[in-house]
Amino acid sequence: MTQKLDDLLATLQAAADRKRYRRLDFFEPYPKQEAFIAMGSWARERLLFGGNRVGKTETGAFEATCHLTGLYPDWWTGRKWDRPTRGWICGESSLVVRDVQQQKLCGEPGVTELFGTGMIPKALFTDNPSLSRGVTDAFDTIQVRHVSGGVSVASFKSYEQGRTKFQGTGKDWIWEDEEPGLEIHSECLARITENDGLVYTTFTPLKGKTDLVTRFLDEPSPDRGYVTLTMQDAKHLTPEIIAKALAGYPAHERDARANGTPMMGQGRVFPYPEELISEAPLEYIPQHWSKLWGTDFGLGHPFGAVLILWDKDNDVIHVHATVKIKVPPGAAGGLPINHAAAMKTIGAAVPVAWPHDGSKREHDGVTIAAQYRKQGLLMLPTHATHVEGGYGTEAGVLELDQRMQTGRFKVARQLSDWWEEYRNYHRKDGLIVKVNDDLMSATRIAVMQRRSARLVNLGGKRAGWDPIMNVPIRSGQQEQARGLDFDLFAV
Repeated sequence: MTQKLDDLLATLQAAADRKRYRRLDFFEPYPKQEAFIAMGSWARERLLFGGNRVGKTETGAFEATCHLTGLYPDWWTGRKWDRPTRGWICGESSLVVRDVQQQKLCGEPGVTELFGTGMIPKALFTDNPSLSRGVTDAFDTIQVRHVSGGVSVASFKSYEQGRTKFQGTGKDWIWEDEEPGLEIHSECLARITENDGLVYTTFTPLKGKTDLVTRFLDEPSPDRGYVTLTMQDAKHLTPEIIAKALAGYPAHERDARANGTPMMGQGRVFPYPEELISEAPLEYIPQHWSKLWGTDFGLGHPFGAVLILWDKDNDVIHVHATVKIKVPPGAAGGLPINHAAAMKTIGAAVPVAWPHDGSKREHDGVTIAAQYRKQGLLMLPTHATHVEGGYGTEAGVLELDQRMQTGRFKVARQLSDWWEEYRNYHRKDGLIVKVNDDLMSATRIAVMQRRSARLVNLGGKRAGWDPIMNVPIRSGQQEQARGLDFDLFAV
């Protein structure tokens, strides 16, 4: 009996020690955190925008630990090294680096008993970290055992040291926590060139539309990507915690601190708080609400589609669902067959409004709109226009703006891709920046062409009604009349 009790106590102690000294094993990423890590498979530089307390630094510490140890989890699809690595861990000041990143990676500074309670497993430190000068208990360099048998090395650096301190030998990876100046970021990029490495940055953009923020938002590159992590994406933050936290911030900072939105002031196209237009997911959709898809084809950018529900009695438009297909650079927005499949799962019987560039013919002579029609989408006969004609962007934006102000435009709050675009939709020199605006464009197309919305059911089946010709479907005659060689409405 005594032996069994001793064994049980030993097992419990081992479990407690593992939780205390191997935090790495207990990291479970939210979808946005996992997406950010996956982006490392192709992006040379990445940015994780985020609100406060959402897990930005935790994500950065986890990735740094994986590169130092080689202990990549099964779900990992980002960049990997099968050898020891050399990295930098950078922050605003030596004091901040010690209290934030060092604490996340190594444990509470200055407390010997707590060394090894950070993200890096205690048993994998090969030696005591060397100390930095000037700040008590701040580390300069750490050495960590890699699964390959060698030793990885990482140094802590601060932006206050200046650009010249970021010159030197090549690195495999660099983690910037909080926003550096563009000159320091550029030096970090220079350090990873010879090793084909990566730089990733995590911060809340309280400084507004800085050069670094502009680089990620307005200057797309096949080597660059970003993800926005909001308080709503962080499941450990309840609505009560979020409300209490935001109440303590000045009103002009709340959007940045909650959603990672750069404080762009008058530069934002729609400068309205999200509470003004957001709504809970609709559990019941009245049958008399009309439905329409709006699309933005993925021509050199992601594909976007927005499903709107139009309550004509009150003239309120509800954004109910979205489809945004992001693929690695070079593949643009993917293929029409993939886009159509995603849309038909949500609303196969819903007519589809499309932009004027859908009339362009591809190399095979078939228009873009026709390619989507061949995939079974109920594309409208012509591209979307305003009632009075034309398809100007500014007129569509003005209508959306007026609807937002008057309570006649609502968006389901769980549509994270839509909200991410809304937060970053802005002007530069008076013009709308056409970057990462796929769902914004699709929304504008749908609202502009809302007169084509029809009373159809949602879901993957097509009801016995042609929403475009507005007649019951009794046979394949309607499809033949429209020049189609297959039954669009087969269940």
